[in-house]
Amino acid sequence: MGKAAVVILLKVLMILISTAWLSLWLLKPTNLWTKKWKAAESSARNTVFGYYGLDFTVYTFPVIAVAMIGLVYLKLQSWGQRNRRQIRSSTAAFSNPLVTSSLVGILSGVEILSVFLFIPFLAWTFYTRISHDFTKLTPMESLKLDLWQLKFLRVATRFGLLAEACLALLLLPILRELAVFRILGIQFEASVRYHIWLGTAMICFATFHGASTLFIWGVSHYIQDEITKWQRTGRIYLAGEITLVVGLVMWITSLPQIRRKRFEIFYYMHHLYIIFLVFFLLHAGDRHFYMIFAGVFLFCLDKLLRILQSWPQTHILSARLYPCKVVELILPKDTGLKYTPTSITFMKIPSISRFQWHSFSITSSSTIDHHTMSVLVKCDGRWTTSLYDNIRAQLDSDADKMKPIPVAIEGPYGPSSLTFLRYDNLLLVAGGIGITPFLSILHEIAATQGNGSSRYRLPSRIQLIYVVKKSQYIGLLQSASSLLQNHPSNKCHLKLKVFVTQEKQCGATLGEMLNEASQVQSVHFGLKGPIYAIHGPQSLYWTAALAGIASITFLVFLICFNHIFVPSGKNTSGHHSSKQAVSSKMKAPKEKSPSWVADILIISSFIISLACTSLVAIVLRWRRLKKEEVPLVSSKEEKVQQLSSIETKGVVEEEHEVHFGGRPNLKDEFSKFLNETNGSDIGVLVSGPETMKEAVASLCQQKSGCFQIGNKEKKPYLSFHALTFTL
Repeated sequence: MGKAAVVILLKVLMILISTAWLSLWLLKPTNLWTKKWKAAESSARNTVFGYYGLDFTVYTFPVIAVAMIGLVYLKLQSWGQRNRRQIRSSTAAFSNPLVTSSLVGILSGVEILSVFLFIPFLAWTFYTRISHDFTKLTPMESLKLDLWQLKFLRVATRFGLLAEACLALLLLPILRELAVFRILGIQFEASVRYHIWLGTAMICFATFHGASTLFIWGVSHYIQDEITKWQRTGRIYLAGEITLVVGLVMWITSLPQIRRKRFEIFYYMHHLYIIFLVFFLLHAGDRHFYMIFAGVFLFCLDKLLRILQSWPQTHILSARLYPCKVVELILPKDTGLKYTPTSITFMKIPSISRFQWHSFSITSSSTIDHHTMSVLVKCDGRWTTSLYDNIRAQLDSDADKMKPIPVAIEGPYGPSSLTFLRYDNLLLVAGGIGITPFLSILHEIAATQGNGSSRYRLPSRIQLIYVVKKSQYIGLLQSASSLLQNHPSNKCHLKLKVFVTQEKQCGATLGEMLNEASQVQSVHFGLKGPIYAIHGPQSLYWTAALAGIASITFLVFLICFNHIFVPSGKNTSGHHSSKQAVSSKMKAPKEKSPSWVADILIISSFIISLACTSLVAIVLRWRRLKKEEVPLVSSKEEKVQQLSSIETKGVVEEEHEVHFGGRPNLKDEFSKFLNETNGSDIGVLVSGPETMKEAVASLCQQKSGCFQIGNKEKKPYLSFHALTFTL
C-alpha cells in the first residue's frame, strides 16, 4: 500500500510540473507575461542567482525534474504490474489505431489529439506575437524598409519562434536511459517518429524564417551588408545562417530514400547536431536557448551515460549461421542483468565500423539464460553482410586460428513491465525477421511454465501467425519448440500458423521442417583470458541521481562564471536610484560584454557539469565491474551448451498449420481467433513490414469492441501494439 501511494504521488507531481511548464509556453507570448517576467529578471539580477539562474530554473529544470521523477516512478511501477490484467475502459480505446494510411502510417487517438493540440498552440503563439508586433511597428534605423517589407520581416522573425517551439521537444523522443516518453508507455523505437515529425516541422519553419529574411534583405539591397554580419550584441545573423544550412543537411540526409539505402551518410551527417545547437545558441541568445535547453541537457547527458555503458567492450562467445542468411550472436551477460521480452539492444563492432551503432531485438529470456544474451541479425545491408562474411570466414578456419570479435553493447532497453501478460489472449503476427521480438516472449512463457512459477498470470491462448518467403525461416522457431509441443501441463495454449508465400507444398510436416531447417552451422570463438559481461544501463535510481547532480553542477558553475567574467554593470538593477547606480549605468555601454559571452559561459558550464557527472558515472561503473569480471567459458563447454539447445527436438503437435503459395487472409484469421476467445481481452502484437502493420491495425480498428462498452453483449477488446526494432 505504501508503494502504491508513492506511485500515485509521483504521478500527480509529474502532471503538475508538466502542466506548469506547458502553461509557461502558453503565457510567454502575452504582454502580461512579458511585463511580469522582465520584472522578475530585473529583481533576480540583484541576487546571487541572477537572471540566468531564474531562466534555467523556470524554463529548463521542470522537464529535467519530470525525467528524474519519471525514472523513480517507472522503477516503483514495475514492481506492481506483474499480475495486473488489462482493464477495459473507454479511454483505453484512444491508444488503439484511429487512422491507418500508407502516407502517415498508423495513428492512435492520443497521437491525433496531441497533433491537433500542438497546431493550435503554434497558431496561438504566432498570432499573439505578430498582432503585438503590428500594433507597435517602428522603422529600423539600420534598414530603411517599406511598411510591407517591415511587416514581412516581422512575420519571418515569428516563424523562427515556431521553429524554436519544435526544437524544444525535438530531442525528447530519442532519449534512451533518460527516456521521458517511456513514462507514457512509449518505447524509444516507437517514439522516433515523433522526432521525425518535429524535425520536419522545425526545418519548414526555420527555412521560411531564413529565406524570408534573406528575401527582405535582397529587395532592400542590404543583403551584402547583413548576410556576413557578426554583431557584438543582439542576433548574430551569420550564426543563424550556419544553423539553417546544417539543419537542412541533416534533414535531407535523414529522408527515407537516403537513410534506408545509405545509412552511413545519415548516421554521420546527424552528428552535425553539435554544430547546429552551438550556432543556434549564438544566433538566438541565452534567453531563448533556455527554452529549448531541457531537451539538449537530457540528450547530452543520455548520450554520455550510453557511451560509458558500452565500456568496456566484450566479445562474441559464439555464432550460428542459419540457411536463410540470418546470424544468431551469443553474447556474455551478467547474471544480475534482467530485461523484459521485446527489449532491444544497440551494437557496435569496431572491426566493421568504429562509429556505427545498429539496433537489434533480443531473442533470449533473462529468466532462462543467466549468463548469455542472444540476438538475431538478418544480413541484407553493408554492415550486416560484413558481419556475416567475417563469421563465415571464421567457420572455415582452424579452431586455433579463430580471432575473437570484440563488440560494444548498449542496452537492453525495453518496457518496464511484462506488458504482454496484461491480456487474456495474445495474437502475434510476424513477417520474416520480425519474429525476433516474439521469440523472447515465447521463451519467457516457456521459462515460466517450465519452472512452475505462479508469479505471472499467463495468457490462456496464444496464436502466432508467421509469414515468410522461404521455408528456411521456419528454422528460427526451433528455440521455441518446447512451447510448440503444447503439453497438457502448459498453462497457455500456443497455436502456430506459418504461411510460406514463395514456395509450393513440399509435403513435410512442421516438425520435419523445423528439424531440417535448424541444421545451423555454429562458430565457437577461441577466447583467451577473462572477458567482461554485458551489465546494461545504470539503475533507474542512480540515473535520476546523476541527472540531479548534472543540473546542480551546471547551475553552480553558471552562477560562478557570470560573477567572474561578466562586468558588474550588467548585473545591476534598473530600479536603483542612487548616484552610484546612475554612474554605473552611464559607463555600462563601454563596459558591456558582447552577447556571445553569456553563450560561451553556458557552454563552458555545461561541459564542466557533464565532466563532473562523468566522473561519478565512471566510479559507479567501475564498482559494478570490479566484482563481476566473467571468467572465460571454454570452447568445449560452450559448444556442448549450444548444441544441446539445438538438438532438443520434440514431437510438434499436428494442430499447427503450414500453408504454401500465398499470403494469409488476415481478416479470416482474426475472425476465427475471435470466435475461439469470445468476449475476452486480446493483445494484438505485430512485427514486420509496414504494410503488414497497417493491415493488422485496420483489422483491430474494425473488429474491436472497445468503443461499445455499454452494450449488453460482451465484445472482444483488441489492443494493438506495433513492434519496431529497425530505425
